[in-house]
Amino acid sequence: MVSKKNALGKGLGALLENAKTDITSKPSNETNAQAGLISRINIDSITPNPFQPRIDFEKESLLELTDSIKEHGVIQPITVRKIGRDNFQIISGERRYQACKIAKIIELPCYIRIANDQEMLEMAIVENIQRKNLNAIEIGLSYQRLIDECNLTHEQLSIKLSKNRSTISNFLRLLNLPIEVQKALRDSKITMGHARALLSFNSEAEILSGFKKIISESLSVRDAEKMNHKKKLPNEEKVILNRYELRMQNNISFQLKSDVKIKKNTNGKGQLVISFKNQDQLNEILDNFDQ
Repeated sequence: MVSKKNALGKGLGALLENAKTDITSKPSNETNAQAGLISRINIDSITPNPFQPRIDFEKESLLELTDSIKEHGVIQPITVRKIGRDNFQIISGERRYQACKIAKIIELPCYIRIANDQEMLEMAIVENIQRKNLNAIEIGLSYQRLIDECNLTHEQLSIKLSKNRSTISNFLRLLNLPIEVQKALRDSKITMGHARALLSFNSEAEILSGFKKIISESLSVRDAEKMNHKKKLPNEEKVILNRYELRMQNNISFQLKSDVKIKKNTNGKGQLVISFKNQDQLNEILDNFDQ
């Protein structure tokens, strides 16, 4: 029998070590049939995790995993929660689940857990972060979701993830970059070092200009850091937006269907910048305010 300790990722294992989250620890008529450490569940009874923080699954590595599963079977069970009769939802292991669907596997070995939505979100994010298979933007978005949806402070998040607060802040700051730069970072066209250098610029226009220079001239991180020589006074330093400001920034952007940025300095002064690409988009934005 495979032990829980060896079969689970370190981060997820720590979250699930409490017996209260284990359906096998709650004997009843409904759960007696699933009293073993591992149960085999029909893949059609399993649905993906709506809290999955991973945005992209690399096609090539997914196909490699599919070939491995075809040859050796599913070595590591996925973890699911029971949400109804013969209905289960993935907590972690969605990549294995997707590979099994491609390989046309009928049944999957699963650990079954009881978890509410907040626990689902925390388990999925922490498990993925511990496995180090998220890109920098996905990590930043994951941190922000933990802060917003689980009502965690930076300090609580730091303790939960065993990360320095500065590390968490650096990932969160990446979400303030223009979408074009975020996509380049997500797709590994630039590194996190490049992104941090761009964050030192004073405006979005300067960031985009610097970004294009990095791409066109294949600049190193050190060269990117040298591009911005202007020293800022203390009250001109950019301030990281709090979770409410970030959420409202995203909400306004969604409602206006445009890129919206809240910018402020340590004195509390700043700008609310609404971008538009053409006259039609400007008219559409103005119509929203005229309603």
